Amino acid sequence: MKQGKKLNFSIRADEVIVNGERVCVPDVDGLREEILREAHNAPYAMHPGTVKMYRNLRPYYWWQTMKKDVAEFVAKCMTCQQVKAEHQAPAGKLRPLSIPEWKWRKITMNFVIGLPRTLRKHDAIWVIVDRLMKSAHFLPIRQDRDPRFTSHFWGSLQRALGTKLHFSTTFDPQTDGQSERTIQTLEDMMRACTMEFKGNWDDHLPLMEFAYNNSFHSSISMAPYEALYGRRCRSPVCWDIEGLRQLEGPELVQETVEKIQIVKKCLKAAQDRQKSYVDKHRREMEYEVGDKVFSKGLAMEGNLEIWQAREVESEIYWAI
Repeated sequence: MKQGKKLNFSIRADEVIVNGERVCVPDVDGLREEILREAHNAPYAMHPGTVKMYRNLRPYYWWQTMKKDVAEFVAKCMTCQQVKAEHQAPAGKLRPLSIPEWKWRKITMNFVIGLPRTLRKHDAIWVIVDRLMKSAHFLPIRQDRDPRFTSHFWGSLQRALGTKLHFSTTFDPQTDGQSERTIQTLEDMMRACTMEFKGNWDDHLPLMEFAYNNSFHSSISMAPYEALYGRRCRSPVCWDIEGLRQLEGPELVQETVEKIQIVKKCLKAAQDRQKSYVDKHRREMEYEVGDKVFSKGLAMEGNLEIWQAREVESEIYWAI
């Protein structure tokens, strides 16, 4: 008996041992390996997964460890490891970025491209966000589509400004999640402007920037404008406020320092909440120098993802 089913062995007229109608495959001369290879690697098979491959073989062949052998064969297939989508929790716990000490010391930058060209020839937006205060600037620019010129121009510009660049990790949008989320909000506002207001999108970009900076930000528990300037911005909706107390000299500095301390505490609490949530869906993984790993890259134009084998180097930089 095997899992409640009776094995029905017999010998056919051609002297082949069968279990019911399934051919019994002996473990000799790599015969089982050849069957597995044909059912998995052949052009008509196209590298099926464990369950599909086992179900494809089961009506025709039988041996006692066939299901286990199929699982091991698929798990060891290099092609499958390179091209199949991941269905397991990502490796590595979340490591949040350090909180900046002062406003505008560290910023993130990204670009919104492919926009309709305006009368001023603008077709892209340069998005700059302060990592501490969450204050953002949206600058309309003209995009040059030659990547060599773009790379040279931006590299020369940052060197002239004395800016230290730290590029985000490829295929890991969480590395610069701040800019990604800001761009999502900006795109929502642009769609609203397109539907409700006339004119080119760059006509309304200053108002979009004002609206973003004057809106409550959950991670710092206040609006970026208030965090940056130490007071709330007076917009037309504040019609009943006659004036604001003037802050000058040491009083202004003290007010700013206090706001920054509040922002840091709020950011730390937000990072702790995020790490607690993300780590529930990740698995602990430690790598040693010399371990074989896969890194994701683009195989060709069209964003076809493929994993490439490589060896862990002496230093490992974790994606955030």
